[in-house]
Parts: sequence; structure tokens; C-alpha cells
Amino acid sequence: MGNQQDYVIEMLHITKEFPGIKANDDITLQLRRGEIHALLGENGAGKSTLMSVLFGLYQPEQGVIKKDGKEVTIHDPNDATALHIGMVHQHFKLIDVFTVLDNIILGAEDTKMGFVQRRQARQKVQRLSEQYGLRVDLDAKVENITVGMQQRVEILKMLYRDNEVLIFDEPTAVLTPQEIEELMQIMKGLAKEGKSILFISHKLNEIMEVSDRVSVLRKGRYIGTVNTAETNPVELSRMMVGHDVQLVVDKSPANPGEVVLEIENLHVPSKLYKHDAVKDVSFQARSGEIVCIAGIDGNGQTELVYALSGLEKASAGAIRLNGTDITHAPISKRSEAGLSHIPEDRHKHGLVLDYTLEQNMVLQSYEEPRFQKMGFIRFGEVRKYAERLIEQYDVRSGQGPVTIARSMSGGNQQKAIVAREIDRDLPLVIAVQPTRGLDVGAIEYIHKQLVYQRDQGKAVLLVSLELDEVMNLSDRILVMYEGEIVGELDPRRTTVEELGLYMAGAKRQNKG
Repeated sequence: MGNQQDYVIEMLHITKEFPGIKANDDITLQLRRGEIHALLGENGAGKSTLMSVLFGLYQPEQGVIKKDGKEVTIHDPNDATALHIGMVHQHFKLIDVFTVLDNIILGAEDTKMGFVQRRQARQKVQRLSEQYGLRVDLDAKVENITVGMQQRVEILKMLYRDNEVLIFDEPTAVLTPQEIEELMQIMKGLAKEGKSILFISHKLNEIMEVSDRVSVLRKGRYIGTVNTAETNPVELSRMMVGHDVQLVVDKSPANPGEVVLEIENLHVPSKLYKHDAVKDVSFQARSGEIVCIAGIDGNGQTELVYALSGLEKASAGAIRLNGTDITHAPISKRSEAGLSHIPEDRHKHGLVLDYTLEQNMVLQSYEEPRFQKMGFIRFGEVRKYAERLIEQYDVRSGQGPVTIARSMSGGNQQKAIVAREIDRDLPLVIAVQPTRGLDVGAIEYIHKQLVYQRDQGKAVLLVSLELDEVMNLSDRILVMYEGEIVGELDPRRTTVEELGLYMAGAKRQNKG
């Protein structure tokens, strides 16, 4: 088997540097035709950088890329597309106000005398969507579809361009368990049809399920490649992190105290449809407990959190924080009343991407006396504060506090937000998908932080789509389905299967 023809892509001795950091340090990766090859590593290990080199977004300082045994130069993504290499990015590159169909054909339009041949395009997309089981509504605007659907649009974009090498960068980070299962099937189907897939991930169970081989990177270096059938999660996590990782959360039973958050008969209108996204929801979260809202994406969790954090207005019902009605309070007042928020979309609502890390660390608190005097910011204090958080939360970046947020890896951006929100030391922590897109080491750390917050007497409201996280971290589980709470479960007494039935709407508890 050793001849060149087996490899559709070879990346040989790739080195890529950024200011202050060697993102890829002499990495060799070989992709066989028709295989699903996982690229595993912690956040900031250099996985996305390596794939961005292959896709032409970065030029390596050293190394060569071969396609079908021939050396190629990939100056930009157009070169990559010409070589039939496609990529689905971790943060999708779709245009919100365009329809699904327009997003798919954008930049690859088939024109006749200057007019886009929409009917042929639509037929081709429909054919692909049936062939690969990628159901999407071609006429919906992207801003109105779920993240899982947006991802299908990205996959269809690659297939529409006849790509044969498909790069998936953390594709499951934003998906529900059901969508992940579907994606795995889609990936296996693509490989059966002869596509070759590079799958960046740090979720060990997914890698075990779907990949043929795994290559591991650690801190920019290549550690090795193993056959998936001959390895296990413990060995992989050791290769990835360099030491043994605790894969289960350590926590004592909860000791709930006073009610911190009280929600009564809350209704939140849906942006997309005429009905309510949140319907008559009531629950409490007490100090010293982690209450988890579980559900499949798009069942009202996002709108519920928006109503709590002030990004959306509730149409009926009440939200009380420590006895204060904050139903209609402005966002700043909610912060003052004691609410910290780790948002679902770190780019839209978590960070100002073109600010430095230290500026992002004080977004809500720069007006406090410790950071300003007579209206002037005390930059030395801000720097000291940022350095403490960076150290404490192991936020890795090329240039420390002055690193521009945009240039950091997704996981490190997430750690920065978690550090800022938890350090504010407020009675309620709302954590939405707090470990989305993080590696086992970082997940372990953030889970410990949330449990520590609980043990300090905070109320933690966790919103998560990760079944493992829900079962592992929460003290009480509330399942949302179509805008309603359909069940309250005790993680110690329920099973993943039962939880799944509630999430799918197949089972519900009667009120009262």
C-alpha cells in the first residue's frame, strides 16, 4: 500500500509562525483517499492553523503540500477550490440576509448571458441534498435557520463546488446530540462516495465513532498518527494533553439555599414566527445549585436566555433576581442586580474582537473605581487585572494582555469570557454552552470553576446541548421542548435515553 497514489493530500514539514508563537512546528500530515482522518488537539494546538494553510488562508514559512502526489502551491481559497479542497469553518461564513440557495451558489454561480441560472442551480442543490441526506429549506433566510441547518448549508456549498477533500473544523461544536449523530452519518456517507475528510475535533467519543485514523497535535507539534480501531479515549487524551485527564466531574451533592432567580409564566416572542419562542415558563434557581436547561437547539433556550440577559424583551410574565423585578430592566441594571452571562455566541455577544484581551476583560467593569479615576481609565490596574486572569485561567495567546481577541483560538477566547464573567463574583451565573468548542483539559477546568461557583453559594443556570455535560454537571435538569418546560429530572436518577426522549418531545411530565 505504500505508494504515493494512496494519499490525496500530503502536508510535509509545515511550519507556520505568528507574532510570539509557532502555531505549526514542522508538521507532517497525510490524508488517504476516501478516509475520515481526525486531527486532534487542545485549543491552540495548531489544528485550525494547519487546515487554514491547506485552504490557502495562510502561507507556511516552510514545508510543501502535495495533491495526488504532485506538489502544489495554494495562495488563497480560490486555489484551494480549484484543487477541489473545501472547508467548513468553526464560525460559519454565511450571509445572514441571503437565502440558503443564494449562500450555496454564491461565488460559483452558473451564468448565461450575465444571468444566474437559478433553476439549474436549484436542481443541482436539491439533487445533492437528497443524495447526501442534507435536508434544508432553500428559500429560508440564513438568519432564520438553526445552527445545525447553517452547517448543512456549508456542507452543501462544498459539494456544490464538486470538492473532493472536505475539511471540517470543529463541526460538532455547535450541534445538538441528534444533529451530531446525523452529521456523523453524513460524514460516513461522504467518505463512502469517495470524498476524503479531514475532521478537526477534540471530542474523543466522536473521533472514536467516525474516524479511520487520528493525528494528534500538541502545542504546535506533531505527536503521532494512530489507527482509531487500535486506540481508546484515555490514550488519545494523554497524547493530546500530555498527562492523564479526569473525564468525569468531581462534585459533592448540592446544598441549595435561597431562591436567587425566579421566573414566572414567562413568554418571549419568536423573531421568526408568529408564535412565542418561550411559552409560559416558570422555574427557580437557588444559591448553591446548578440548574441545567437541556434541549435540542431551537426550542426556546436562546430566547429564554436573551430575556434573562436583556437582549430580548419578554411579552408576559416576570423575572426576579434576588427579589428585584428585572423583567424590563436595561442590560447594565441586570449586571448590577447580580447577573453574569457566558453567552452562546462568543463573537457576537461575548467579545469585541478588535479590542485587546485586557480591554475585553473589563468590558462591564471599567467604570468601577478600581479601574478609573475621575473618568480616566487606570491602564496599569487594567493590565494587572488582565494578567491575573490570564494566569489564573491559563488563557493562551501570543502577546498576553495586548493580544487582539480576534487572533486567539476559539477555546482561548472562550476561556477569556469565562474568566471575566466568573471573576465578577455575582450571585447568578448564566452559562450558555460554556464548553462549546473546548478540549478536554479546558472543559475539565471550566466544569471545576462552575462547581466551585456553586459551592461558593452562587446559583448557576447552565444551558447546554451536550448530554454528557448535562448529566455530569447539573444538580437538576429542566428539559425545554418547543418553548415549554416538559420535564424536571434528577441527573442521578435519570438516563441519557430518558433525557433524549424528553428532548425529542416523545415524553413529558404533567404540570403540578
